[in-house]
Parts: sequence; structure tokens; C-alpha cells
Amino acid sequence: MPFGSFRRHMLLTQAVNLARESTKRRAAAGSVGAAAGPEKLVSLECMGGGVKKIVLNNPEKLNALTVDMGEQFTKVIDELNGMSDLRAVVLTGEGRAFSAGGDLDWLMERTKSTPKQNMDIMVQFYNRFLSIRSLPVPTIAAINGPAIGAGMCVALACDVRVASAKAKLGFTFATLGIHPGMGASHFLPIVAGPETAHRLLFSGGIVGGADAKEMRLVSQVEETGEEALEAALELAHSMANAAPLAVGTCVSTLRAQQNLGLEAALLREASSQAACYASSDFIEGLNAIVEKRAPVFVGESEGGDDSSTLAA
Repeated sequence: MPFGSFRRHMLLTQAVNLARESTKRRAAAGSVGAAAGPEKLVSLECMGGGVKKIVLNNPEKLNALTVDMGEQFTKVIDELNGMSDLRAVVLTGEGRAFSAGGDLDWLMERTKSTPKQNMDIMVQFYNRFLSIRSLPVPTIAAINGPAIGAGMCVALACDVRVASAKAKLGFTFATLGIHPGMGASHFLPIVAGPETAHRLLFSGGIVGGADAKEMRLVSQVEETGEEALEAALELAHSMANAAPLAVGTCVSTLRAQQNLGLEAALLREASSQAACYASSDFIEGLNAIVEKRAPVFVGESEGGDDSSTLAA
């Protein structure tokens, strides 16, 4: 067995054991499958005046994104698309987080699939949450707490973002050992500009609410998560009170411009993430999270090649 493959095998075994121990500890503490339950991973609330609120509802896991949550999210979006009186939508997270990004156990499963399988899986995963862009009305992300990785990408897919000053925002893919996904490489340069996109995506750095506004990741910052949600709802009602046809056609016009090149970008992200899932660096990134330490990356793919040779 080549050294690179042997090293990846050892790291993967270690990661699987650590993940199993972590899951057992959460189960013993009653956090796995608690309160939220699979039927409550996404909730929908009517806020009056044509405004609806979508809530990511798995606070015990900081609203981490999973396939089950994505499927429920898509059903909620389908329901909203069937409402003739819909005027604006606010998206937020239950508890102290907006979304901590991809679920660790689900990410671990990616090491067991082939790159081709993972590419298909990732495209489907992106599309479930990016379905929020199919809504014909303004969408506002109320970032009440941490919005990390894919979680921040879902917020980025909304038309407007309002954040708590205490929230931590970041696209931490590089520090996990994977290429950005969920449209990060497409939307971030559009929203915040190329240089900010380069800085955040290359470093995987995390910023606070005030810095996020200065970097144009959000347009409004409030002191607390509750105040951020209140401000987002107030903004949603102001949009709902404007002329529906004018607002709806404007939504279509602006999104059509943003969507140019999106499909190709998502395929590129899925392909690149699939290549990274087969690397030792990804396993090291997972181990580092579970062990709560800084990762030590070596830039090797499964066959021991330099990271620069990963699939395009």
C-alpha cells in the first residue's frame, strides 16, 4: 500500500473511532434525536402581512445542515411557493446559532463514498438549501448566532442579511481541508467583492458582526440575536408593504443577474469537494475538530499526490 494511502487509512480509522465516541457521548447526554426530532428540523411560521419565517430547528446540534433537514427545507419552500399571498420571507435559526454548517457525522460518511458519488451527493445537497432562491419574494437571513461554512452560504443565498453583533460568521472550508461549497465561490465575490472573497475563502477566517458589515457580508447589525430577528422582520414587513408586482419582478431581475454562471460554479464546487473528501487533509481536518486542536495539513490526496493535482 502506498504511503499516502496507508496514512489516509490510519487517519480515517482514527476519525471514525473519534466520531463514534463523540456520538455515544451525545447520546448519553440525551442530545441526539432530542427535542427537535426529525419532523421538526425546519419550521414555518406566519408573521402576518404576507411575511413568513423559516426556522432551522435543531438547536442541540447548532442547526447543522443534514440531508433530512434539506429535504424538509425543500418541502417548506414548495409550500411557500404555493402561497398566493406571500410577500417576504425571513430565515433564521432556533437557539443560539443560525447554522454551524455541515453535520460532522454526515461529513464523515463522505469518506466512504467514491468521488463520483460524492459529486452527485453534493450537488443534490446544495440544491436542497439553495431552493430558497426559487421564492418569488425578498428573502432575509436573520443571523442570530454563529453562521459557519455551509450555514453561512445559505445566508449568503438570501437577498439581505441582518446579523447580531455577537454572531461569528465564516467560510471555514479551508480549515477543514475541503474546497468551498454551497455556492460560496460564486455568491461571495458578488456580495462582498473579489478581494474579500479571496481573503475569507483562502484563510477560512471567522469575523464578528461588526466586521461582517464592514466587509459587506451583512447590511445591518444589531446587538443581540433577538434584535437581529426583530430588525429582519421589520425590514420584511416594509418590503411586503411595497407594490407586490414591482417587488416581485425586481427580485426576478436581480436574481437572474446573480444566477449567471451559478450552475457551473456548483458543479465545480461539487467536483472539487469530492476530490478533497478523498484526501488525508480532510481526515486530518475532521480529527482536529473532534479533538479540539489545530489541524496539521500535508497537502496529500489519497494516492499521496500534492494537493495541486486534485481533480479540476
